[in-house]
Amino acid sequence: MIFTNQYEQQRIQKAEELRSLGVNPYGHGFRKEMTNQEFLQKFAYVRDLPERKDENQKVTLSGRIKFLRLMGKAAFAKIEDQSGIVQIYFNRDSLGDKWFKEVKRLIEVGDIVEARGYPFVTKTGELTLHAQELRLVTKAIVPLPEKFHGLQDKELRYRMRYLDMIMNPEVRQVFLLRSRIVSLIRRFFEERGFLEVETPMMHPIPGGANARPFVTHHNALGVDRYLRIAPELYLKRLIVGGFEAVFEINRNFRNEGIDATHNPEFTMIEFYWAYHTYEDLMELTEELFDYLFQKLALPKRLQYGEQVIDFSTPFSRLKYRDALVEIGGVPEEVVEDREKILAYLKEHGIEVEHGEKLPLGALQAELFDNFVEEKLINPTFITHFPIDISPLARRSDEDPSIAERFELFIAGKEIANGFNELNDPLDQYRRFKAQVEAKEVDEEAMYMDEDFVRALGYGMPPTAGEGIGIDRLVMVLTNRPTIKDVILFPAMRPKREEKGES
Repeated sequence: MIFTNQYEQQRIQKAEELRSLGVNPYGHGFRKEMTNQEFLQKFAYVRDLPERKDENQKVTLSGRIKFLRLMGKAAFAKIEDQSGIVQIYFNRDSLGDKWFKEVKRLIEVGDIVEARGYPFVTKTGELTLHAQELRLVTKAIVPLPEKFHGLQDKELRYRMRYLDMIMNPEVRQVFLLRSRIVSLIRRFFEERGFLEVETPMMHPIPGGANARPFVTHHNALGVDRYLRIAPELYLKRLIVGGFEAVFEINRNFRNEGIDATHNPEFTMIEFYWAYHTYEDLMELTEELFDYLFQKLALPKRLQYGEQVIDFSTPFSRLKYRDALVEIGGVPEEVVEDREKILAYLKEHGIEVEHGEKLPLGALQAELFDNFVEEKLINPTFITHFPIDISPLARRSDEDPSIAERFELFIAGKEIANGFNELNDPLDQYRRFKAQVEAKEVDEEAMYMDEDFVRALGYGMPPTAGEGIGIDRLVMVLTNRPTIKDVILFPAMRPKREEKGES
């Protein structure tokens, strides 16, 4: 039995007593007439009436009881729905003596009720519903946390998001805003001629990013499949097939650690644009931010933690190697020398596994991750990435060691990654082969995907592509310190009992 404590047992008993009275504690057929917010707006005029009430109006409201004050012959309650809280008042005369007594005895905080009556204003000036009818919609068996302290335990809030949302209405607002952001992003790309598509979530070969995949097994086919780490290689196949502007908003899965900016499953938008360059993508990204800020009515300067971020466009742009020196403070003579980089990292207490086998670009990435990234507060495009860490990006014609690539950083977090796509099938084959060889020192290196190389062999027009992390974007726009705050049901470590431990 799940509901074992005395308070839950008492509520179960009350549910049974309601049944004995002919009241189903889990009935159906209720219809919501208006939201609490609509009630407050529609009947605001009652404040100006001489009688401070309008008995000609009959209104039905539904919601969860969040507060209940019982008096001798009357009671006040606060009921909450998705839109907000409204006070209701009921008494013995309006409900009838028998039902009023049963309501006082059997209905309590946490229950969901339907109240029907007329609007009036109390002596304290609060617009209230005078309930002439009160019906139980759903009996709550588990009591809500004590109201003055609420639900404070962060881990419990993430594990029991439903309770978190009941006790902390601001949490619901975050996810309402998240939904709006995703909707606006979709509309932005549709208005610019991009086609929304869906690509496989289970891949025969993991690809599109450097990450460890989750592995599952397809029983009917008798083969392993990999939850996708990125949709990139399938979206580019569509460019080969003749679509010239595509996007997908969906989940990616990466079998990696969990921290403030990483969850094993996360939401991204990836989009690909034929006959355009990564410079075009940076401009498009700035347009997207302007669009979001306008539609959401956000100020261009937003608080994030202790920092104020300026989202005015155009965003700053800085080359990767210049950022190492100017932002990271790495001496110029260190940046281009493998041995000096390893010594510099060691001097700062950073050990790099298999460092002697890593290419120069991978070591520069260690410098960037440790000395630059967290200092990029205002939106900044970092460009000209090392080709060694850009296996799917096109090489620069002027400098073959550089990829025509950028990443966008905000508040010390990578928000977006974009580049001119590599469309030379022979170069792509060599890059994949180098990635396979690198697996002995980097388990997250990419696999060989011969079908993708073959697709490129049919010819892909010059294309630029980009991915934007939806979760991290929402973190920044809602001033939330961890990705768990913007994912409804984040991944959590198993509790001891779930692991079979005593």
